[in-house]
Amino acid sequence: MKHEDETAATGAPVGRRVVLAMLGLGAAGVAAGPWLQRGVDAVTSADPTGVTGLLPGGSGFRYYSVVDSVRPRTAADYTLTVDGLVDRPAAYRLPELQALPQRRIVRDVQCVTGWRVPETRFEGVRLADLLDAAGVRPDAAAVRFSCFDGAYTESLTLDQARRDDVLLALRMQDAPVIHQHGGPVRLYVAPMYFYKSAKWLSGITLTPAVEPGYWERRGYETDAWVGRSNGRDDAPTS
Repeated sequence: MKHEDETAATGAPVGRRVVLAMLGLGAAGVAAGPWLQRGVDAVTSADPTGVTGLLPGGSGFRYYSVVDSVRPRTAADYTLTVDGLVDRPAAYRLPELQALPQRRIVRDVQCVTGWRVPETRFEGVRLADLLDAAGVRPDAAAVRFSCFDGAYTESLTLDQARRDDVLLALRMQDAPVIHQHGGPVRLYVAPMYFYKSAKWLSGITLTPAVEPGYWERRGYETDAWVGRSNGRDDAPTS
């Protein structure tokens, strides 16, 4: 898989309608033939948002954000907090996360709009390990994730968050997760559609109930399991 590092792009915000429109254009290119696909290519080459990198047949992952710009974080200024309904709130610097036991997962990345990147390699810390270290209180039932872009949020039930295939990813495709792909630390929820895998992760908060995330408040499913129709057979938890 080819990664595009669009260092000149700031990632202008885009909505669900724009994404679906772009996907419709990509599908039309496949159906109508090479001449229309050349038109799609012309659009993608001039797209500053990077959203067209999500088109089927495109160049793979690209820089994408729901805000105008996101300031990069490095090992010198990155912190991940764990708080809320826990006995032992914590703050982790990047080297501390890197020193914890790491798990490697190789799965297809699946977008809710249909595109897929096969056999994507992620490595990182099991979310369950950080939850155990924090001491989850009995009245906690869900986990809210916040991001240092200041806008994006996500949530999982506590059962979902404890799955063995939910990571705080530090590496992607055998290299550190770069800023454009949500680094230095992003959430990776392997059995769910990719919008659940929040980029630029900065906070983990234990809550009494699920709080719908950024895209759920705009109509997407809260429990975003990838179905068998897409070639996956992950067993959902309740």
